[in-house]
Amino acid sequence: MTDYGDDLLVVDKLRKTYPLPGRGRLTAAADVSFTVARGGSLGIVGESGSGKTTVARMLVGLVRPDAGTVAVDGRPREPRTPRRREARLARAREMQMVFQDPYVSLDSRLTAGQCLRTALRLHGRDENLAAELLDRVGLGAREAEALPRQLSGGQRQRLAIARALAVDPRVLVLDEAVAALDVSIQAQILQLLDGIRRDTGVALVFVSHDLAVVQHITDEVLVMRRGQVVEQGPTRQVLSEPADPYTRLLLAAVPREGWDPDDAVAARAALAG
Repeated sequence: MTDYGDDLLVVDKLRKTYPLPGRGRLTAAADVSFTVARGGSLGIVGESGSGKTTVARMLVGLVRPDAGTVAVDGRPREPRTPRRREARLARAREMQMVFQDPYVSLDSRLTAGQCLRTALRLHGRDENLAAELLDRVGLGAREAEALPRQLSGGQRQRLAIARALAVDPRVLVLDEAVAALDVSIQAQILQLLDGIRRDTGVALVFVSHDLAVVQHITDEVLVMRRGQVVEQGPTRQVLSEPADPYTRLLLAAVPREGWDPDDAVAARAALAG
């Protein structure tokens, strides 16, 4: 029997492959394991095709793993959505996902307030909490009466976060949740998320290709390449003293003061060689 200890989220050897017609199978994720403490924050980073989004989707059940387990608060999550309504709602309260495109989780026909009240009612919570949730994510009475199309990109993402929090989840999985936002709005959303996890104890799994974002919001980081975990550990340590050549390549590609693009080219060549 697995010993889950004090960790809120325990992921053990998740694996997912997809068939490639005439060419065998593509390994999207191979034996991915990590833990996240209560109120903790883990970043999963890598280039496009690294497998990070596949891992995120396996966590919440949008993709079924070929092998491995996911446990929240010591209880393994079922591989498929349970048929019973109570069980489905309980599963939803374990983990919620915030997508890069807020429209994925928002009903275009409902105002922001209606969206939150619907979620609260579904999970047996007081609908009056809608105003408190809007305030928590920095939205007010005007936004409460607006449809998603009437909100800015940053406001829609704030609403999507509030919609996820309405369920009172134990874990929030954020897949490139600030990638489409302006830098100034990104900073506001990251500050918001950091405050929420400290206030509520919700754990964050932050999937991103942006190392600056991950450095700002996470305690631990996991680096993926071609479905494999190549490095993981405390964020500050991994991003300041990377042990793997691929992590060094990712860091070399980040523009900063004194940045030389030739460093990234050299890092890419060293990795290929």
